[in-house]
Amino acid sequence: MTREGESRCSGLRGRLDGPALAVWAKHDRDSDGWLPLWRHMEDSAAVAGLLWDRWLPANVRRLIAEALPRGEADARKLVAWLAGVHDIGKATPAFACQVDALAEDMRSRGLDMRSRQAMAPDRTFAPHGLAGQALLGEWLEEQHGWAPKQAAQFTVVVGGHHGVPPEHAQINALDNHGELLRTPGASRAVWRRVQVELLDGCADEYGVRDRFKDWRLVKLPQPVQVLLTSLVIVADWIASNPDLFPYFPQDVPRSSEERIAAAWAGLDLPEPWTAEMPGVDAQELFTARFGLPAGAKVRPVQKAAAELARAMKEPGMMIVEAPMGEGKTEAALAVSEIFAARSGAGGVFFALPTMATGNAMFPRLMNWLERLPARDGTRHSVLLAHSKAALNEDFADLMRNSGRIRAVDMDGPYEERRRAHCSRSAPAELVAHAWLRGRKKAMLSSFVAGTIDQLLFAGLKSRHLALRHLALAGKVVVIDEAHAYDMYMSVYLDRVLSWLGAYRVPVVVLSATLPAQRRRELVEAYAGMDCGMPSSAAAGFEAVAEADDYPLLTAVSPGGTPVLRRPTASARDTDVELERLKDDLDVLGGRLAEELADGGCALVVRNTVTRVLEAAAALRRRFGDRSVTVAHSRFIDVDRAANDARLLERFGPPGKASDRPDGPHIVIASQVAEQSLDIDFDLLVTDLCPVDLLLQRMGRLHRHPRGGENQADRPKRLRKARCLVTGVDWDADVPVPVRGSVAVYGMYALLRSAAALAAHLDGALPVRLPADISPLVQSAYADGPAGPETWAQAMTKALAEHVKHRAGQVERAAAFRLDRVGKPGRPLFGWVAAGVGDADDTPAGRAQVRDSRESLEVVVVQRRSDGTLATLPWLEPDRRGRPRAGLDLSMDQTPAPYAARTAASCGLRLPAQFSYADIMDRAIAELEELYLPAWQVKDSHWLADQLILALDEDCQTHLAGFSLQYTQSKGLEVTRASDGTKGDAVRGARNPRRGGEQF
Repeated sequence: MTREGESRCSGLRGRLDGPALAVWAKHDRDSDGWLPLWRHMEDSAAVAGLLWDRWLPANVRRLIAEALPRGEADARKLVAWLAGVHDIGKATPAFACQVDALAEDMRSRGLDMRSRQAMAPDRTFAPHGLAGQALLGEWLEEQHGWAPKQAAQFTVVVGGHHGVPPEHAQINALDNHGELLRTPGASRAVWRRVQVELLDGCADEYGVRDRFKDWRLVKLPQPVQVLLTSLVIVADWIASNPDLFPYFPQDVPRSSEERIAAAWAGLDLPEPWTAEMPGVDAQELFTARFGLPAGAKVRPVQKAAAELARAMKEPGMMIVEAPMGEGKTEAALAVSEIFAARSGAGGVFFALPTMATGNAMFPRLMNWLERLPARDGTRHSVLLAHSKAALNEDFADLMRNSGRIRAVDMDGPYEERRRAHCSRSAPAELVAHAWLRGRKKAMLSSFVAGTIDQLLFAGLKSRHLALRHLALAGKVVVIDEAHAYDMYMSVYLDRVLSWLGAYRVPVVVLSATLPAQRRRELVEAYAGMDCGMPSSAAAGFEAVAEADDYPLLTAVSPGGTPVLRRPTASARDTDVELERLKDDLDVLGGRLAEELADGGCALVVRNTVTRVLEAAAALRRRFGDRSVTVAHSRFIDVDRAANDARLLERFGPPGKASDRPDGPHIVIASQVAEQSLDIDFDLLVTDLCPVDLLLQRMGRLHRHPRGGENQADRPKRLRKARCLVTGVDWDADVPVPVRGSVAVYGMYALLRSAAALAAHLDGALPVRLPADISPLVQSAYADGPAGPETWAQAMTKALAEHVKHRAGQVERAAAFRLDRVGKPGRPLFGWVAAGVGDADDTPAGRAQVRDSRESLEVVVVQRRSDGTLATLPWLEPDRRGRPRAGLDLSMDQTPAPYAARTAASCGLRLPAQFSYADIMDRAIAELEELYLPAWQVKDSHWLADQLILALDEDCQTHLAGFSLQYTQSKGLEVTRASDGTKGDAVRGARNPRRGGEQF
């Protein structure tokens, strides 16, 4: 194809002449292929139009359209035009000089420029996004009479299309380097004519010239500016894919329409979910979506939530507070369906506290999706969103079955596949779409289960933040376990909620135990109270903070006044007798022996892994290894998943658990047993913790009827629910929690918890579930004194430390927190200034939105006696029956893909000892001594750049002055080494980055 290529009468190309046709946009050094700017402009505009028509959810289209005089007609034109002009900054000497041959051709047509070497020192002042913003602004001002401030809210979309809107200092610096935009001298007029010709051509081609008069009166809300920016980014990325849009000369002659059609077919993006409003009968809805067993009734909380979702003036935020086991997850999904049908949301994001809870939620989300009504041929893009999602078997199966992107002709194999696919019937096909993978694009999938970090990142100043906002703006957002997030995380969460409210994103918040003040903060953030609402509106929120009903539904629309609903709880009442237990392992063992004399299953929850392992060692000596199970976070990923599965298999609900122990059995666990595991025990022993978390732990006690309401199938002495509270010196004048508990939760929260529970711990009153949940939580988190007068001095000291700690968390979090939503018309200049750069789901990324040190993660393998490496020897086969234990991991060549993936599934986060700077640096230095060049190649992505911890044949090693031992039954144990020697973890090839030998 020649550079003039197509007929002059077609598309944007037909509006251009002479030098404008020589301006280039893309170049491939390997093939020497290139793409003219006019072609990339056409491609980008066409893709943006298709994204608007076929991919963008209705609620996002509506939000943009409402900001413009002619609604959706204006909005579509604006999106296509901005995508078309987004790379106008490439029609400048600063950009065009980069490829000598293409620059020389432009020179021959009158577009003179200095050489790349001569311009190098100054080119940084004119990145092509910023240059494009300047050129477009100048054109709007000079050609159409716009004021600079009015133009800026549109041109910032061009300036920010590489992920970071320009800052004022950058804009001012470019103003002083006009030669970067147009070469001075005779060719300056040629450059100007070409730039104007390209901008004029786009204005005419995309039908916006007659709209500028009206648009210059518009004040674009900042959320709309963000959405426009993100749409241009997505359109640019798609149009820049040479597999979809071939470069010259590989491109074959075809019309623009044919080129776009073939590319869109090859991309094959699933369309957004279009939810249908379900029938009003809640029983039918929950039976259809969740397969309620015969005779089971929809619970009052679920019914009330669905009814409130329909009754709200506009879909907004709903907070569902209800006891454990009330079906809050199912209620959230039902509300999501109703909210989506009413709002036009095109998907759901389900945010959970941890990777483990995300993994547990993913198959439940898939099951719900498979029960949704769908037209023939419907497909939904689905994602598990956390850093180790590719190791999840459910998600891995989905990825294997979802194919790859291919650029194809419309009459080629794609069309046959499409016709065959469209003959399918409901349910919708669920796909992990190939293009929607990677840290920047993945959240654009329609249905996502992931960690809360993915939501909090939307409040963190970082590159390509606009894409995260687009991903959330088109969904219903569900936030699970809302009580689990500390002040640091809450700073980010509240700011994200304020932006979600501005986008009018429906939100469902779930909690069994939410303090009233925190409830009010969530509602106020979403309703916009921190974004300039009048103070008089605060009066309408008093009821939210004062409500002590339980269960409770709280709902508010963006900018609206909250409403409350008070459904009854359906769960049977459970009386839990509380008792203090001395913090002594002999006492614990003796008491468990007494309580389990006739059998039964006990859960012992400790606040630190160290206490878990200490208790496990003592109880195994007394009861034997087979009667004691350990569960905590210090297991490798594959073992932790297996532990959760075994807990559900043995201690899950009646009818689902298939292997509940007959004799006495004790599970000793850390906080991993608190949430998202439907497990049921006869007796609970727990360390003192904040009262809301202690109630969560009580939710694992007598969770289901066993043998009817009188629990006849439990051992006789365990038919009354009892909780023994330990981890405290109860004999002191003021209770003294163990140091580990104080380090985790703080003294103030523990003393408030002890005070709230005092009447129950004395044995006079049982804790009545669910009736006492809200009173206990509100009491523990209320302001004012708590506990007897003799505690006053200790409580005052603890409160001062608590206030100081929370203030520090707020200050640290605010450093990189996104600003509030600005006034309409204010451009996004400096929107992510002084941010963190790229933010993703890595230990460093998560540390930005969690108040924790950056942790050290390793991949655990075993070194055999002959020095070779292998996967750990006890790993169970995968779900397809393929062995995973003892797989060879070649050290001098790339490991086989299956062996590499298996090894990667043995990731382990090292404990806090390795998070301190000096020890972390020493550990990294020692781990990097095992550097295997063959593992760093692209084909070994599972292990490339991973730190490898090699255990000896006894599964032991030394690292940074600590002795490490790992067992399948106890996980990782860490003790300080007596001699400070290095073991098998660091024996091997030296990392060339640190010098020394190589294999």
